[in-house]
Amino acid sequence: MTLQNAEDSLTSKISHRDILVAIHIQAGWDSIACQHQGPLHKEFCQETGIICRVFFEFQLFLTFQHRFVPTAFKHPLDPLTPDETEIKAIKFITTYLLPPPKKLVLAYLGICLTLGGQPEAPTPIIRKAEVDFLDVVNGDTYNLPEGTQPQISVQELVACEAIVKSDARVQQLAKEVGVLPEQIVCDGWSICYDDRFPQKRRIQQTLIFARLSEHENLYAHPLDFIAMVDANAEEVLHIDFPPHYKNTANGATLSVPSTKFPELSEDAFAATSQPQIPPPLKMFDFLPDLMQKNEENLKPRDDIKPLHIVQPEGVSFKLDGNELEWQNWKMHISFTHREGIALSTITYNDNGKIRPIIYRLSLAEIVVPYGAPEYPHPRKFAFDSGEYGMGTMANELSLGCDCVGQIHYLPGAYVGHDGSAIVIKNAICIHEEDNGVLWKHTDYRPGGHTQTVRRRRLVVSMVCTLANHEYIWNYHFYQDGSIKLEVRLTDILQVYVAETDEPIKFGTKVAPNVNAQSHQHLFSIRVDPMIDGINNFVIESDVIPLPNASTGSDLNFTGNVFIQEDTVLKKEAGSDWDWEKEQKWKIVNPARQHYSSGKDVGYVVGVKGGVTRMMARKDGWALKRAQFVNYPVWVCRDVEGVKGSRMWPAGQYVPQTKESPADLIGAWVKGEQNIENEDILVYLTVGTMHIPRPEDWPVIPVEHLNITLKPQSFFTMNPSMDVPETRDPKSVSAFSQEAAPSHAHAGCH
Repeated sequence: MTLQNAEDSLTSKISHRDILVAIHIQAGWDSIACQHQGPLHKEFCQETGIICRVFFEFQLFLTFQHRFVPTAFKHPLDPLTPDETEIKAIKFITTYLLPPPKKLVLAYLGICLTLGGQPEAPTPIIRKAEVDFLDVVNGDTYNLPEGTQPQISVQELVACEAIVKSDARVQQLAKEVGVLPEQIVCDGWSICYDDRFPQKRRIQQTLIFARLSEHENLYAHPLDFIAMVDANAEEVLHIDFPPHYKNTANGATLSVPSTKFPELSEDAFAATSQPQIPPPLKMFDFLPDLMQKNEENLKPRDDIKPLHIVQPEGVSFKLDGNELEWQNWKMHISFTHREGIALSTITYNDNGKIRPIIYRLSLAEIVVPYGAPEYPHPRKFAFDSGEYGMGTMANELSLGCDCVGQIHYLPGAYVGHDGSAIVIKNAICIHEEDNGVLWKHTDYRPGGHTQTVRRRRLVVSMVCTLANHEYIWNYHFYQDGSIKLEVRLTDILQVYVAETDEPIKFGTKVAPNVNAQSHQHLFSIRVDPMIDGINNFVIESDVIPLPNASTGSDLNFTGNVFIQEDTVLKKEAGSDWDWEKEQKWKIVNPARQHYSSGKDVGYVVGVKGGVTRMMARKDGWALKRAQFVNYPVWVCRDVEGVKGSRMWPAGQYVPQTKESPADLIGAWVKGEQNIENEDILVYLTVGTMHIPRPEDWPVIPVEHLNITLKPQSFFTMNPSMDVPETRDPKSVSAFSQEAAPSHAHAGCH
């Protein structure tokens, strides 16, 4: 059957069923074995006589022609609705909105492209969505390099566990160390890379544990083998047995001679030259009722008094669909399967003037490399966004738990295997927080006055769980015009079983026989700036001691002088961190200068405290896949193509890549394109090194990573000077019960 006939038949079927979308097919059809995916696919197969089980790549277009009913939207960047997701989801990996052209969106919203200009005339915006799918029989993805794999779906991860639990070899290995088949549980991970298997096979590695009772902490009982699963064939391909270390006269020695990948072998266990280690059986739970049954008999503390957050007059923000206004801020909030939260068209009302600041702000990628060399542990090299997706792993948030106070939630939706929309009702949380003092001054002279203004912030947040890891995403907006992206990390450590006397070189023995391996978390944050317009550039700002001015010289007699040196980044490049300097980067618009400082209006980027290096060697496989970690700041041109802007610094398709894909950030940034006074993108890299502590077990207390964006010569003066002083009438003295003045606006003296 020809592609045109297939397209005509499918389009005819859609028209006949009054579906709201037109479909543009970008793939050929093969005669292959079929297990139908969804009613539309099944109907098409029956009509054409094709026997097919496919999930190639499709691109789907909403159309506003008279035969089709247009999908209403309040904002062109609204996420796909559940109805849109379900209609478009002919196959089961991902479906997502292709960003409309930036200039069309800004024209639609009446936002000027340049300072002092007029908004362009709005034109109709056609919402486009893309769906990824592949041939589950032979693993091919149409029109993509051989072996390219789309994101791993939630349902594939769930199915992976069922495949492993039912495998006879896995059951026998578990039985040999006292684990029953019903106690076997596992986490599916992307394989990252393994030369022993064809890249076209869709493979997961499974980290296997024993769950000894319902709801107990399964990670306390790791098993001593890792199963390889073909998600398409639904079978266990192979079982790997990591070697262990022994104390010898020469120090800690591995039980095999090399960390190279071993050959595939039916007797892979024998090749390790070691007995299988039974899982540790000691319970380390985190649920209160189970902790009381453990050896430590931990009971909840009873000395914590209630703490309530009350807003008697309601919240200070308002929403129109997905468009949020708070104080002088206005922005659009979207949910995507890969990024989770995406904030767009962020503007600030500066005394009646609507000033654009950021066109789009979102997560671009996360990489989590582990540091153990013994095979197969180097495969623990997760790209949490590109391989799994923050949106698809988002939690259903609970009122009064994840966010407290007066809360508003926004939903999220992603596609299921059968083409239906999976909806997370409470995916994104919006609320306000008191954040201490915004500014204060006391005139210490007799009779002097004090002014204390408290800081309020708006928080847009979500929580994502990827196997043992949790990420808490908080986008903070402040009354002084600043923005902060905060990532909070909490999880259960990724662990492996260890012998009682085994030396641990690349981790920490956080409990008997439990080896928590050292690892890193590195994040790439995508900033699409529009500081008073879309043409901006970046300045590297270094604070250094005054050069060529030694102590005792005429220029620097006391040796205290330091200056700020600014360097304009003129060509696409990564900008490195210099530990000898106080370093920041400024995103500026040269079309306007501050009335007093004379500096270009802009925002300064702060990543201090989050700058870290990936510890893998520069010529290693890890850095070939995660080039974005090489620099804390990257700047490139925004080149909008058929599929939108440059979005993914580790590539659009991440699973199972070994060498550098062609669409990595290193391929974008070759120093050829001018980035001075252009439409640019800024990628920020922050991270943390995690050498596990026993105090991180069984659950890690939250760690924080922050990126700040602060106005610099953007506002005439402190934009929060009009925030009123407030005195909380509900505040009382802790022990005397002396109350604050009843009038909420009474001054603080």
